[in-house]
Order: sequence, then structure tokens, then C-alpha cells
Amino acid sequence: MSEAASQAESWPKVLLTGAQMLFVAFGALVLVPLLTGLDPSVALFTAGVGTLVFHGVTKQSVPVFLASSFAFIAPIQGSVASFGVPATMGGLMAAGLVYIAISQAVRLKGTAWLHRLLPAVVVGPVIMVIGLALAPVAVSMATGETSDNIGYGAAIFLSMTSLIVTLALAVFGRGLLRLVPIIGGIVTGYCLALLMGVVDFSPVHGAAWLSVPTFTAPSFHWAAILFMIPVAIAPAVEHIGDMVAIGSVTRKNYLEKPGLHRTLLGDGLATSVAALFGGPPNTTYSEVTGAVTLTRAFNPKYMIVAAIIAIILAFVSKLGALLQTIPGPVMGGIMTLLFGSIAVVGMNTLVHAGQSLTAPRNLVVVSLILVFGIGGMQFGGGQFTLQGVSLAALVGIALNWLLPREQEGE
Repeated sequence: MSEAASQAESWPKVLLTGAQMLFVAFGALVLVPLLTGLDPSVALFTAGVGTLVFHGVTKQSVPVFLASSFAFIAPIQGSVASFGVPATMGGLMAAGLVYIAISQAVRLKGTAWLHRLLPAVVVGPVIMVIGLALAPVAVSMATGETSDNIGYGAAIFLSMTSLIVTLALAVFGRGLLRLVPIIGGIVTGYCLALLMGVVDFSPVHGAAWLSVPTFTAPSFHWAAILFMIPVAIAPAVEHIGDMVAIGSVTRKNYLEKPGLHRTLLGDGLATSVAALFGGPPNTTYSEVTGAVTLTRAFNPKYMIVAAIIAIILAFVSKLGALLQTIPGPVMGGIMTLLFGSIAVVGMNTLVHAGQSLTAPRNLVVVSLILVFGIGGMQFGGGQFTLQGVSLAALVGIALNWLLPREQEGE
């Protein structure tokens, strides 16, 4: 078969798999702007642009998709209430610059210190928290708690059917079908929802065919900037966990190549560019990491296709509105699998390290990371609160740094 024919065959796979990655990210992507009062179309646009910026910096070497960061939801809500949207965007641009500063520190000091700071006994459970902390969100979507017009029984039927179809395609599918298990699950669930009459088309009727997203230019105020800068530190730590997670899936060390300094730089630039247009900060998406784990779609081109589709959808309002009509239980059933697969990646990291998890030091580190991250522990209050993955990562790093290491043979 000629090279041209091979490329022609590969493009449908690239397009379908890229669209699938956007489907996976879409629910969480638009949820952040809806919760913070920002424009979902702008979030779609900035997620696409941010992903392209990231892949430009990292030279298309990491299969990740960047979109709205959950770590910034509470700070954005507080900042918008206190300073307004333009000033909040200025603060978020400054937060992106913090990422960039950290990336340069990594570039100058290298990554050897990272292996001491972030051994498997810290990174493994943090990756598990990334998946398991989101488990209640997946279950609430699957059981219909987030859908006003779908009862419990109908929600369970839709979510479990979508999940079973996704599992069947992932395990038993061959050829192209094996590459699109998530789209298969979504399409099946959506068709059933249409037959059951639980799809709400009012967003589609109310949307124009084409429209320019409502971009918001940033303004700069010291109070908003100083309020937002500390928030950037914890998501930067979370970024390291995400890079290790996707590296565990693809069996590559992205901290070495393209280098953590490049991935942090890409993430920081993506966040600053998003704020320039009025969008929420960008971060690497755990949902997409789960999808990569399931589909084995390791080619970064898939993410570039997803980014381009996101930019197009930002201007095609009808298509964006149509995606919003996908019932929550359909996505929830699939999310239960994706979030669980991320936790398994973290477990695999611990297993491959070959360390005894019952040794007192390791037991303390792993236990507190899991309980703090999954159990809802939080430090601080008001406008700045550490919780979830960010708190778990910082607690793990601190314990690993402070607890004495066991001597050989102990």
C-alpha cells in the first residue's frame, strides 16, 4: 500500500479520535465558565488556542488537551465578585506568569531534584486522587442528580447502557471501532435518550448559527493580581502529577523530554492567552488522560484536531448548543470508567516502584495523601482554600521532605 493511501486512511481515524477527545473534555470544559459566570463559547475558544500554544511549545510530543481548570473555580468566583471580570482576567494572566517563572526555575536547576521531591510514593497516590476525587461527580451525573428532567431509573438505564457499549467496544472492538469506544457509548446513549424523550433542545433553538464569542479584555489591578497569584502554585504541582500520569500511560518520561520546563511553560502561556480573551485558566485534563489510557491513542495530533474543533465550535453556536443537549447520565456513565482508569495508573506507578507500602514512612505518606485528597479535607478559608488534589500533592511533598528516610536493611 502506498504512503499516500496510508495517510488517507489515517485521517478519518485522526479526526474521529480527536473529536472523541473533545467530547470527553466538553462537559467539564463548559462547566467551569457556567459556574464562574464566564462565557462557555469563550472557554471553548481559549481551550483550543491554549492547547495549540502548549503543543507549539512542547513540539507536539505530549498527548494532552488543555481546558478550563477546576482549581480556579472558587478564586474566580471570589475575584469576579470583588473586582469584576476584566480585573480577574488580569489576575489570571499574572497567575500564568507564575507558571512561566516556575518553568524557568526548572530549566535552570534541571529535573534531578524532582525525583527526590516527587518519588513514586508521592506521585502514585496523587494520581489516584486525581481520578478518585472526581468519582462523586461521575456518580452524581450517572444517577441523574445533575439532570432536572431525568428520573433515577431512566438515568441509571442511560448511564449503564453507555458504559457497557463503551466497555464492549474498548475490549472486543476491532480496527476503527476500537479507536472510538467513547463516541460509540455517547451516540448509543444519546439515541436512547431521544427515544425516551429526555433530550432538551431549547438551547439549540435559542442559539444563532454563527456568532462571535463575547471576548473580554483584561485590566490590571494590584489587588486582583495579588489575590490570584498564590492560587497558581498548587495547580502547578498538580501539573507535574498529570505529566507523570500521561507518561505512565505512554511509557515515556515527559519530565525529561520535552522537559518539565517546556510543559510548564506551555501551560503557563496557555493560561495567560486564555485570560487575554476572557477565558478561564487552562490545565491538562485528567478526563482526556483517562481516554488516552482506554483508547491507547498516544498521537498528539489527536489533541491538535480536538483543539481545532473546539475553536470552530466556539463560533458555530448551534453545534456548541447541540453538544450541551447530551444528557448528563450519558456522560456520567462513561466518566465512571475514565476516572477509575486514572486511579489505576496511579496504582500502577506504586506497584512498579517496588517499595513496601506497609513500611511506616511510606504508609504515612500514601495514607494521608489519599485521605486528605479524597475525604474533603481543606485548609484555609474564605477566598483562598487548599483542598482536593492540590492539598494532597502539597501534603505528600511536605511529608516526603520532612520524614526521615529508612536506613538500608531496616
